[in-house]
Amino acid sequence: MTTTVEDQRDDGRDESPNQRLDRNWIEILQELRVTQTGTQILTGFLLSIAFQPRFAALAAYQQRIYVALVVVAVLTTALGLAPVSLHRSLFRRRAKSLVVATGHLVLRLVLLGVGLVLTGTTLLVVDVVLGLRAGLVVGAATALLLTAIAVAPLVLWRGTAGG
Repeated sequence: MTTTVEDQRDDGRDESPNQRLDRNWIEILQELRVTQTGTQILTGFLLSIAFQPRFAALAAYQQRIYVALVVVAVLTTALGLAPVSLHRSLFRRRAKSLVVATGHLVLRLVLLGVGLVLTGTTLLVVDVVLGLRAGLVVGAATALLLTAIAVAPLVLWRGTAGG
């Protein structure tokens, strides 16, 4: 079995490598549950927009943004299901380390997708309601906030004894 740097880190827990992998997998699944609900609701919202009467009034660039958002949202939603499929395929094959490492990577990609969809959706909605300039400002502010949320744990980690 392959171990990762995280598997070798001593964090004071009295657990075997397999117990640590099990715990890490459970934590990944819980984080996916949190992101999946919001991602699925946002994807459903985006899919329904095309069937609204006002959709035809969108400018061509707004429709392109919309289609890009739908594609990213659907891919993000599907990607959120990948770790479950991976686990099912590799269940009882002594590949938990691979499942956890891949699940971690997929979860990071899902979070990136969620950030892109949130930023783009905010940009599009504000653009439709208040205009392109306001949409760009609010979209950029959303991207900045999400980037700060993503970077904050790294900054905090480096500021502690652990980093």
